[in-house]
Amino acid sequence: MSGRIRLAVLAGTVLILLIAAGGYVLRVRQRQAAANSTPGAPRADLATVMAAPHLVFRNTALGEGYGRLALVPVTAPDGPRALTEVSCERVYAVTTRSVCLSARRGITNTYRAQVLGAGWAPAGELPLTGLPSRARLSRDGALAATTTFVYGDSYASPGQFSTRTTVTRIGDGRHAELEKFRLEVDGRAVTSADRNFWGVTFAGDDDTFYATAATGGRTWLVRGTVSGRRMTAVRADVECPSLSPDGIRIGFKKHGDLPAGRWRLAVYDLRTGAETVLAETRSVDDQVVWLDDSTILYGLPRTAASGAATSDVWAVPADGTGQPRVLVPDAWSPAVVSPS
Repeated sequence: MSGRIRLAVLAGTVLILLIAAGGYVLRVRQRQAAANSTPGAPRADLATVMAAPHLVFRNTALGEGYGRLALVPVTAPDGPRALTEVSCERVYAVTTRSVCLSARRGITNTYRAQVLGAGWAPAGELPLTGLPSRARLSRDGALAATTTFVYGDSYASPGQFSTRTTVTRIGDGRHAELEKFRLEVDGRAVTSADRNFWGVTFAGDDDTFYATAATGGRTWLVRGTVSGRRMTAVRADVECPSLSPDGIRIGFKKHGDLPAGRWRLAVYDLRTGAETVLAETRSVDDQVVWLDDSTILYGLPRTAASGAATSDVWAVPADGTGQPRVLVPDAWSPAVVSPS
């Protein structure tokens, strides 16, 4: 077979594959459109819900509004939800603004990290260097943090992935990558090439933050400052920290002696160093949020046995007592907003 014929055959094969891929994407979008046209459950009024303490989350109820941002009152988390027109893969919100990590899937996937202002309208974009994973805002919305994967798609085994975590001051757009900050563990600077950082949570001073640092197969809770561009290890085996509203405890997931890719939820007291393992015994791969000073929220996908491709937001007491319970069914990526 001549070289020209081989090239023609190769070109034809590539064209067939592209047509098949395009057809697959079209069929998926048609199925999604059909699902979204299905009449949904009763809806709440958006302005009414926003006027009182509420939860913002990604709606995962199949049918109308799947993937869109939704809101429910804190007092009725399993009741009718209000829907926005915005679709996100992950969201975090405070009173003044929210951050939406979104994906446009096709032959080539594209991702965005947008800041949403009043009326859920786009108000800016955040730096994005890979597949979005985590997002957080400071309490007043002045600082935003995003984590993206830039190699691989899992952090089940530290050292087999690479992340970029960026903190942005939204007012002027200045941003800094945590990978460029100084990291100290046990009083020594860590400069190894496999350093990774993710899961930022902010204190109330628009400067101090906590995050996860990983290197050499180990993880740490680190405390840092944006102005000082440095982080110091606080304790080992902490991932995806979340600072409590009272600022004295960290909710997190820990690996412990579990198999790779599995975690338990726990709370760490910054004053005493005491650790409390929570009553949730299933593996949770999420950055938890605090409903209040006594309750932890997190997302869990439905089990395969349920036959539903959705997820729920669960709640569990932060003191290790009680039992987990579904707080918001058909939901993902919750944030708690308390209007002043």
